[in-house]
Amino acid sequence: MEALDWLLDSDPAIRWQVLRDLTDAPPAEVQAERALVATRGWGARLLALQDEDGQWDGGTYFPAQFDESEPGQPWTATTYSLLLLRDFGLDPRSGKARTAVARVRENSRWEEGDQPFFDGEVEPCVNGMAVALGAYFGEDVDGVVQRLLGEQLADGGWNCEAERGSVRSSFGTTINVLEGLLEHEHATGGSPGSIAARQRAEDYLLERGLLRRKTTGELIDSDWLEFSYPPRWFYDALRGLDYFRAAGNRPDERVAEAVEMLSSKQQPDGTWLLENTHPGRVHFALEDGDGHPSRWNTLRALRVLQWYGRR
Repeated sequence: MEALDWLLDSDPAIRWQVLRDLTDAPPAEVQAERALVATRGWGARLLALQDEDGQWDGGTYFPAQFDESEPGQPWTATTYSLLLLRDFGLDPRSGKARTAVARVRENSRWEEGDQPFFDGEVEPCVNGMAVALGAYFGEDVDGVVQRLLGEQLADGGWNCEAERGSVRSSFGTTINVLEGLLEHEHATGGSPGSIAARQRAEDYLLERGLLRRKTTGELIDSDWLEFSYPPRWFYDALRGLDYFRAAGNRPDERVAEAVEMLSSKQQPDGTWLLENTHPGRVHFALEDGDGHPSRWNTLRALRVLQWYGRR
């Protein structure tokens, strides 16, 4: 209860999800709290940073002014700003959301080939984000979905390096595409082809226990045991688990090791820490930094454990 109170003593972007996912709050109370995302706290602050031309920081995937000597990747352009608004739960039906997304639709074009934002570009990890954002905010991204279905690799996942010859999928690309296909399915019902592709990609992760090489059983990357927020384009075990929770299926026994690891990282005060923040320019901080309790990671971890407890 102390951790729950701590979560509720927060921004509307956190509070409404805690009310929905971790309490018995009535739907009207949840919706009233969610509506505040557009007018208070992080959501309102981020909406106010959108330029008149529809971009954030002057660019679609990268800011207009970007010096490659900057540490890390800058996270202030339009794509990652919209991903945050989606994470915050900005109601896509709200006037502020419709205005912001209309500006993006009319003005934002990918640096890779000057395509309109909701037409996507060429890398499947980026197109997974475009599908997630378009589906969430009510835009037509069926063409991007079809492209992704044609790019699924034989092992069931996707890899941005496929155009350079890779025939093995990557967890990072695959989780971005999976989140996009799931959002598209929630919005449209999906198609037999998109549903089958999503299930194949889920099996790609599950066959590896969300963590391990299929061939040897070795841990693929120790960074996946450290939980960042926002995850950006990176994979970690908490992101994988939260995807399967959002998919709503009964927990598969192959996630058991990842769930046990997640449980082991709960602190004595009931929270989870922020770990492995991905460096780069940000609009403003959402947490106190690595090594400190993280509301975002605690919210996501608690709802994963609640989902897993229903096995």
